[in-house]
Amino acid sequence: MALDTQYGSTVLKVEPFGIEPVTDRERHGRPRSQFTLWFGSNLTIADYALGFFPISLGMPWGWTVAAILVGNLLGAWVLALCAAMGPSYGLPQLMISKRIFGNRAGYLPALLNYVSTIGWFSVNNILGSFGLRSLWPGLPFWQAALLLVLIQGLIAIYGHNLIHTYERIMSVVLGILFLLVTISLIGRPALGFYQPTVHSPWVLFAIMVAATFSYIGSWGPYASDYSRYLSSRTPRRSIMAWSFLGALIASVWLELVGAAVAVVAGPAASNPIAALHSVTGALASISVIAIILGGTAADALNLYSNALSAGALDLRLPRWSLAALASLIGLGLSLAGSGSFEQYYDNFLLLLGYWMTPWMGIMFADFYLRQVRFRPINATPKGWRALLSFVVGFLESIPFMSSTLFTGPIAHRLGGADLTFYVGFFVAMTLYLVWSRSGHETAESNTHP
Repeated sequence: MALDTQYGSTVLKVEPFGIEPVTDRERHGRPRSQFTLWFGSNLTIADYALGFFPISLGMPWGWTVAAILVGNLLGAWVLALCAAMGPSYGLPQLMISKRIFGNRAGYLPALLNYVSTIGWFSVNNILGSFGLRSLWPGLPFWQAALLLVLIQGLIAIYGHNLIHTYERIMSVVLGILFLLVTISLIGRPALGFYQPTVHSPWVLFAIMVAATFSYIGSWGPYASDYSRYLSSRTPRRSIMAWSFLGALIASVWLELVGAAVAVVAGPAASNPIAALHSVTGALASISVIAIILGGTAADALNLYSNALSAGALDLRLPRWSLAALASLIGLGLSLAGSGSFEQYYDNFLLLLGYWMTPWMGIMFADFYLRQVRFRPINATPKGWRALLSFVVGFLESIPFMSSTLFTGPIAHRLGGADLTFYVGFFVAMTLYLVWSRSGHETAESNTHP
């Protein structure tokens, strides 16, 4: 049952809702809020670092730009499809998932998303802490990490309305700061003399497409968390368009900035934050401040959605306390991963993203193709179809995996190119559609129960 309280557009009030359905009385907001939310939250240090690494590995500039565009177009599209589900249900994304998987089988995606959001939080927090230390070299890493956790944790504890307000502010502040950084890079002589060291770049291209898709697409499992308060009558295309544009513009922009900094800094540069500090000259402090603020914008969402994922796991604690717990866990992971950041980042980015696309294939098949909506959790007797499709889709994609920890036999034959996301998506979607059709399940009406 939803709480009988009027939350409205109040900002400085702790959100009373967790995983409960949002009632019509509490619906508020406009579709364009999805633009500022995803624009502000994707002007991040992780996006910047993602664009930095392929150039530092010797990938040609043209191939890097193409990979960034392709990966982000695909990732922004799946994010938009997920965001558009929110108003129809008035539920967080992982609770929508449980309408398809069933209550018990729905624990698996919820658990995977819980781990994923904590991991993303720690990645951003590590980079943000590096940024703080570049401004104040004498600041111990643990103190920098703790300070950022406190700020981000408070935003997540207050919840939905404060997050949207903070992202609107950050979309303007970060937009101005990164515009100054971008202008400072235009026309730098080194950009015209970059010489790639990789002469057969298609493998790196495939890996980069997978990585950029994984980053922006990884918002999908909690996209509806931030659209569920919109009216159920909100045009779905409007939600999709604003979400798509906000995420796409921010991610492509910051990744291109990262690539440009890697070119200017030269092949000796390995730390993306230090490289940014060294090449932006008089704007060094401004650029680092932008990196730090961008991290807080992303991590507020990671902590908030982590608490909702915990709720989907039936952890019967208030949402605000689950957000505080996630802050403490994320702080510990930040301290543990700070010693070998690049390896930590690459391994996390690809490995934790592999579960995402089989899950999305099932979600999209049910919502957009079969158009089955408003199914109560307890009335989902065939959740095994979704779970089995998910597991088979994931298992079928294992031979295509390519990471520093594991490379499947097919990926090995392809020189390390990673096709995991595409295989998992289409296998899971196809199986779910076939098994659902054979089960003759009747689609529910498109109205509330």
